[in-house]
Amino acid sequence: MPATGRNAGSSATTKPLELTITRTFDAPRELVYKLFTEPEHIMRWMGPRDFEARSFTQDARVGGKWRGMLHPRNGGRDLWQGGTFLEIDPPSRVSYTFAWDDENGRPSEETIVTLHFEAQGERTKLTFHQTGFTSEAERDGHHGGWSETFDKFAEYLEAARKRAAR
Repeated sequence: MPATGRNAGSSATTKPLELTITRTFDAPRELVYKLFTEPEHIMRWMGPRDFEARSFTQDARVGGKWRGMLHPRNGGRDLWQGGTFLEIDPPSRVSYTFAWDDENGRPSEETIVTLHFEAQGERTKLTFHQTGFTSEAERDGHHGGWSETFDKFAEYLEAARKRAAR
């Protein structure tokens, strides 16, 4: 995926039933971490392009729970997701379980998401890793969704940097 705007780079690799996406943002690690982990910011960029975050709560501590809801802009069923924090090491790392709710509100099989924020001067390299998929199709669907989500995050980050510069 070519870099756009202040999003200086992106790459993705796959292994069977694992997904790794690497993105570089033109902002300091502390800011990227903050906008990526605080609910009031997450609500502004969470989800692929055709979805809007309508709910997000978290208890950001090891063993704490998180829960979010994506509303499809073109109608359809709200998509609830949630999990448990496994590791929190600000501003460098966050790890948590991730599961979608089915039509009856029961969680699906859990995957594990790990985010690593690496300072590169005034830029930040984000390495996203998700493992535990039950099929390649599920992994590939998440690749598309996360890629669009990171694009939205880059746009939100750029707007936040412009607001701060005023």
